Amino acid sequence: MGSMKPLSLQQIPFSYASCSIGCGPSDTLPRRLEAIGRAGFKAIELSFPDILDYGEHLLGHPIQPNDYNELTSVAREIRTLCKANGLSVMMLQPFANFEGWPKDSPERKDVFERAAGWIEIMKVVGTDILQVGATDTPADKISIDRSTIVSDLRELGEMLAKHKFRLAYENWCWSTHAPGWKEVWEIVREVNLPNVGLCLDTFQTAGSEWGDPTSPTGLIRNVPENELKKKFAASMKELALTIPADKIYLLQISDAYKVSPPLEDKVVDGLRPQGRWSHDYRPMPYDGGYLPIEDIARAVLQTGFRGWFSMEIFDAGPQGKGKKYEMEPFAKKAMENMQKLLKNCDPSR
Repeated sequence: MGSMKPLSLQQIPFSYASCSIGCGPSDTLPRRLEAIGRAGFKAIELSFPDILDYGEHLLGHPIQPNDYNELTSVAREIRTLCKANGLSVMMLQPFANFEGWPKDSPERKDVFERAAGWIEIMKVVGTDILQVGATDTPADKISIDRSTIVSDLRELGEMLAKHKFRLAYENWCWSTHAPGWKEVWEIVREVNLPNVGLCLDTFQTAGSEWGDPTSPTGLIRNVPENELKKKFAASMKELALTIPADKIYLLQISDAYKVSPPLEDKVVDGLRPQGRWSHDYRPMPYDGGYLPIEDIARAVLQTGFRGWFSMEIFDAGPQGKGKKYEMEPFAKKAMENMQKLLKNCDPSR
């Protein structure tokens, strides 16, 4: 376990995902960055769709997701906007469905070309972290053989290392092969590169081991609640004891609504139920959710980690139908609730 440094609020830098605020087209990227900066956050996770959207607004026409000349010129403008609001870009996200494609497939060629293009964007916006989500491509299209997954991620890690960049690998709770923190940690350990680590996430961790949006109780089915609590506590203890602090690059923070009525257990618009839950039902801490997010944050801090806490929420209200709010008070509340979370999880208390 990492050395238990005393925890002060000042030690933990706070970031906010650019895609996690705003209710509609009038909440443009410049206005979102202003609200995030005024609330006191120090950095953003820059979401790739935000580059595309802002680029269309800036250039007056849609940008192709592989037009890296146009994308880098837009990224340069975004960096300037961030600077004007006292923000840096902590990470570029979300790089999805990267690993496991067959060796000579067009998909594998495409993801490596995309990686090269995103590296150019990273140079321009001034970030050194690329977030990769554990793929949710169906298992009949990709290999979920561990050695293939590890080999692909190692190759990407080596590409990033040439630029002194890092890869933050995240479990998505609906991933085909790595829904939990333990699977992504085992993969990162096997990749065994100094610049490949973890993006941990309170929602994704609880969404794979605690909650279930298709269940009437909101909890994983067929496990008695007291048994579930015990298993989850054991998992968090294991996380705290096994992951070295320097292998965690950030902790993303969000809660989840208990969905009522529960989501249907089927794929809709290409998304599994947990994917839909992630997309629309994720409020900030202390704002209506029910997941044991303090237990997760406490376990991460017990490793000795003192890096980024990053707000990544997708709050379309308890019914997932949309939610209206003013961005500045919303961002300020997010900052207050982030600080409350940190105080409540202070291992020295």
